[in-house]
Amino acid sequence: MTTRLGKELATRTSGEIRVSLRWRREDDRVVVVVENPSTEEVFELEARRDNALDVYYHPFAYMAGPKAA
Repeated sequence: MTTRLGKELATRTSGEIRVSLRWRREDDRVVVVVENPSTEEVFELEARRDNALDVYYHPFAYMAGPKAA
């Protein structure tokens, strides 16, 4: 399915959380969209092609960005 958020490549749900992997044709970006319908929260994470599935399966680990040493 293609929406304003891009073409949906994969989707999964965990409890109330819906996670989708999307590709945006207009800028050739891969993004992961995380939605919680009960709170109406939505956030988007940009993913590289080489780590897109990892971001898809573990979006909360990528929310804060790189970890400090």
